[in-house]
Amino acid sequence: MLMAGAAIVAGLVLLVWSADRFVEGAAATAKHLGMPSLLIGMVIIGFGTSAPELAVSAMAAADGNPGLALGNGYGSNITNIALIVGLTALIAPIAVHSQVIRKELPLLLVLTAIAGALLLNGQLSRLDGWILLAVFTAVMGWSIFQGIRGKDDNLTSETDAELVAHPMPLKVAIIWLVVGLILLIVSSRLLVWGAVTIAQSLGVSDLIIGLTIVAIGTSLPELASALAAVKKNEHDLILGNIVGSGIFNTLAVVGLAAVIEPLTVDPEVLYRDWTLMAALTLGLLLMAVGITGKRKLISRPDGALLMITYIGYTGYLASTIIVS
Repeated sequence: MLMAGAAIVAGLVLLVWSADRFVEGAAATAKHLGMPSLLIGMVIIGFGTSAPELAVSAMAAADGNPGLALGNGYGSNITNIALIVGLTALIAPIAVHSQVIRKELPLLLVLTAIAGALLLNGQLSRLDGWILLAVFTAVMGWSIFQGIRGKDDNLTSETDAELVAHPMPLKVAIIWLVVGLILLIVSSRLLVWGAVTIAQSLGVSDLIIGLTIVAIGTSLPELASALAAVKKNEHDLILGNIVGSGIFNTLAVVGLAAVIEPLTVDPEVLYRDWTLMAALTLGLLLMAVGITGKRKLISRPDGALLMITYIGYTGYLASTIIVS
């Protein structure tokens, strides 16, 4: 039990560090290769911060623990919106100017609905997994198209500012890209082993561990990015990371896990976890855009509501552990 706890801590620390190196290396490499800044902000940085979720979920599914993978994917989305956006908005209200983000948020809500429809039969088959990955590929293609043809956007300028602040030669960028990827795999293996061991020792389901400990841990890169961005007043980059991560988790993380190891989905995943994830996504859309599409600020009261929701949800999950 003690070794498993140490493995989780060490795995999380290494996971966060390696994910940061991986994203920086990938973003710098993409910039050297001429990728548009808007695309780097949306795809490389936004999706790249979900590399921990992808690595952990793939490893968990390969080890025969798909519940951990599903909990990690959905739990990370809940954590990103309720905890990270909530905490960030409490520190400083988040202004939403980027037209790209205002288009991506409704898309995330649609993708969440598609994911929920696949849960209705109580299982995620390999076919379901391939469907999610196919939709993800289509979304990526659409994002690339939008990024190439897109004009100046707030997300573009904020991404440019980040790249200028952290210049990196191409050789160094490639080295960090490779090293970060290798350490992501090693750290995810360590984290999954520790999480599964503790879950078995406590008699708790892999799903609950994935929704709580693992989801919070793998969301740390998004938290670090959000706190750094709010200090620099790069508000659209905050939401760009969260929305990009949400799309990645919903489609790629869960889809890859299902392709590796199909899983039976407990009813509470649909009525508890997916429902909250969908409600938070809708809430974030209303907070950022509003019903009329004219709202452009996620306020401190909005942040407080998100934080209260997260605390209540986590407390409920904790109570189920105690009861069991």
